[in-house]
Amino acid sequence: MSIQEDKISNLLGLAQRSGKIASGDFAARTAVTSGKAACLLVADDASGKASSEYSKLAERFGIPFFRVLDKERMGHAIGADMRAVVTVLDKGFAEAIESLIPAGEGDAMMR
Repeated sequence: MSIQEDKISNLLGLAQRSGKIASGDFAARTAVTSGKAACLLVADDASGKASSEYSKLAERFGIPFFRVLDKERMGHAIGADMRAVVTVLDKGFAEAIESLIPAGEGDAMMR
């Protein structure tokens, strides 16, 4: 586990406690399509099909998309079971997470 992954996990936990996370397929898609999502995070170990679908969704709605952590770590970070997808609803939290992902890593799609 890298320092960046630990920091991302911590930020996700803070965002969750602040009510600024939507997790799981339905909640994430709803947050994106309603314009509430500031960024979309997909677990590194999510299926290729799911990752591709979320990437296209993020691109269509103009929000950043990143592959980070694994399902277990992502779920643990927000106090839940394994999660393949999480949306961050707060721009400040989203920008802080983006700043921890080195350019060109994490299959990032930037605005």
